[in-house]
Amino acid sequence: MKKNRNKKRKGSALATTLGVMTLLALASATYLDNSTSTVRNATRNLRSTQTTHLCEAGLQSVQRGLWRPFRSSQKFTDMKAQCENASVADPKAVKTGSIDGIGKYISGVIAFNQVNNYMATVKIRSIGYLDRNNNNVLDNGEPFRQVDSTSRYELARSQVFDYTYFINNYGWMDGFGVNDLLVNGDMRANGNFDFLNGSPTVNGTVIACANDKLDPKVPGYINTPPVKWTDATYTSNWNNSSVATRSRWRPPYDSTKFGAVGTSNFNKWRDMVFSSNGSWVNGHTLGGNFIPPGSFGAVMADSKGMNAWDRTSVNGTLTKTLLDSKPTKEVVMPDLSDINKYKQLSKDFGEKPSEFQKQYYSDGTANPNYGQKATLEVWDSAQNKYVKLTNSDGQISGSAVIVGTSDKPIKLYGPVTVDQDVVIKGYISGQGALYSGRNVHIVGSVRYKNPPSWLGNNPTSIDHANEKCDMVGFAARGSVMMGDPTTFGYPYPLYYMMPPFTHGRYDDNGVYIPAFNANDVDASGRKKYQSVVADSTVHAMAEGVNQIDGILYTNYVGGGNVGTSGTGVVFNGTIVSKDESIVTWSLPIIMNYDNRVRERGPDEPPLIDLNLPRQPTLMRSTWQDKGYYDTKI
Repeated sequence: MKKNRNKKRKGSALATTLGVMTLLALASATYLDNSTSTVRNATRNLRSTQTTHLCEAGLQSVQRGLWRPFRSSQKFTDMKAQCENASVADPKAVKTGSIDGIGKYISGVIAFNQVNNYMATVKIRSIGYLDRNNNNVLDNGEPFRQVDSTSRYELARSQVFDYTYFINNYGWMDGFGVNDLLVNGDMRANGNFDFLNGSPTVNGTVIACANDKLDPKVPGYINTPPVKWTDATYTSNWNNSSVATRSRWRPPYDSTKFGAVGTSNFNKWRDMVFSSNGSWVNGHTLGGNFIPPGSFGAVMADSKGMNAWDRTSVNGTLTKTLLDSKPTKEVVMPDLSDINKYKQLSKDFGEKPSEFQKQYYSDGTANPNYGQKATLEVWDSAQNKYVKLTNSDGQISGSAVIVGTSDKPIKLYGPVTVDQDVVIKGYISGQGALYSGRNVHIVGSVRYKNPPSWLGNNPTSIDHANEKCDMVGFAARGSVMMGDPTTFGYPYPLYYMMPPFTHGRYDDNGVYIPAFNANDVDASGRKKYQSVVADSTVHAMAEGVNQIDGILYTNYVGGGNVGTSGTGVVFNGTIVSKDESIVTWSLPIIMNYDNRVRERGPDEPPLIDLNLPRQPTLMRSTWQDKGYYDTKI
């Protein structure tokens, strides 16, 4: 973000199938009895350990072989083609290999179940054996172990939406003083994160990450800590009625409201509140569930580890306390390349309400919109009524040019897919997402008609109220452009929308993806920063962007000119993109996180589920040792 100063084993082939090998081995081997001999025990333990490691190597080989294409495509198509109809007698996706000087393994999928559109379970059988005669076959009398493991591959709600600002490539804030940029929320980059030519105020966590897939590779450092308010300063401002944006800030941590550390109430709210004092909370068992260790409050984390820090002014004393030495890891961004996936989502939303819609709010009241199709409506003054722009599948052909006023806001329900561009400004009401096959152009302020508020003393009551307020996601297969693109120039903002500022990267298969260049012409015949909607139409609509309410997600760039009409700009929600190129023409910038989009716990949905893009995840759910077998020691 820029203040305008002018105005990325070895293997061997086996002919015998995994199922046949298992049956022959079990039929011919005798389970190892306990031996009283020290030598025999030591030999047994060594072989047992070796075969365990061989089994694990086999499991990981199969998991990895399925994971890489799944992570890249973010679809189950390839996995289903490889694993469908797998059984013990007919294993699929078989992998063989060895650990030099120890032994060999053979592993494969023996059961596959695609549970739904977002999850599949894969059961893998792995046999590790000591190939004494080196013939690549488990022979009668050779020691071996069998392990069965089930893994869950899932398109889960993405962690990228846990942040006010998430950039895949390079996080940056350039030219801001402590009063010029105020961030009330957490920030993260899958690369370096730099604060340049000034120090803004960040009331939240900042995370960077080493990334060897970026071009060039980056070590994943935060160059310097920003300024951060103390708990007392934050609370004082949050309680000050003259602070215009305070209702959109996450509340300050108060143990009397949100529970003492380690309690069930604390674990419910810990990610929804602000605490300036970063700390480490040890893992503990609560109500029969294990709560893993982790940080609480505002911390800095990068490839050097995680630190609590204090810096209350630019010239103030900086203190840092190491909380955890482990380096940070990359968070995978969801992919929006396949627009047909989101068209299907729009259709399924109306046809499968029990799967995609909330029938009852958490206070027990009914959702009045439950069962409706994904819909976008705008007011038509010529007809003096609202008109529906979506077809029966929740889709819009071509582009959508939509304007809402305070009296006649845009109405949205569910995930709506637009083939090309969304050009939007004004007031919007409802809960849903706009997926664009190309760009989202925000050409004026976008505000919720019924915004949420976090003011008050009862967090449960606040949640119940905010659950029914407006919330909208904007997800672009191309980019999210802010301001009037017909006025974009050099250096602002186009310099920041092309190399060397934007970055190329490698995907998981080592394929190079060139850096975004705003001046490139895409399949529409227009430059990537421009809209396919006529320039004259866009220009006539455009006005200064001083507020954006919404969850912004883009496959490429989130950027443009904001604050051109003065008074600064307020972002209420989240911005997620590969590269960021926002240039502000007036100050201050205030960024407030909307925690309603954040997951409330493992397998627990956010307060409002907008059906936003998901990220691929892999979790091993079971690991069963079926025994170690040997006939001779």
